[in-house]
Amino acid sequence: MRFPFFKPGALFPANAIAVDLGTANTLIYVKGEGIVLNEPSVVALDRETRKIKGVGLEAKRMLGRTPESIIAIRPMKDGVIADFDQASRHRLRSLGHHRSREARRA
Repeated sequence: MRFPFFKPGALFPANAIAVDLGTANTLIYVKGEGIVLNEPSVVALDRETRKIKGVGLEAKRMLGRTPESIIAIRPMKDGVIADFDQASRHRLRSLGHHRSREARRA
């Protein structure tokens, strides 16, 4: 694995990773690697259960094309977190998505 601090339960220095919570895109920067994730700040949810159906590019593709049971939202509005719960779920999912991509590369 390329990033030892991405192992489950591992601690890493606070300055080893940075997350830019942008209105349009979410960027994740890893020290020594540069920007490792650049995805749209969009979350697709099941309207009834509020379960995440997709994040980032996958969710952006659902904007305006989802059935009534799925909603695609942007948790950031005008540079401010408009929906804190969905914003935090999106960031966690993005970090997990990056970790799984790194595991496949190793």
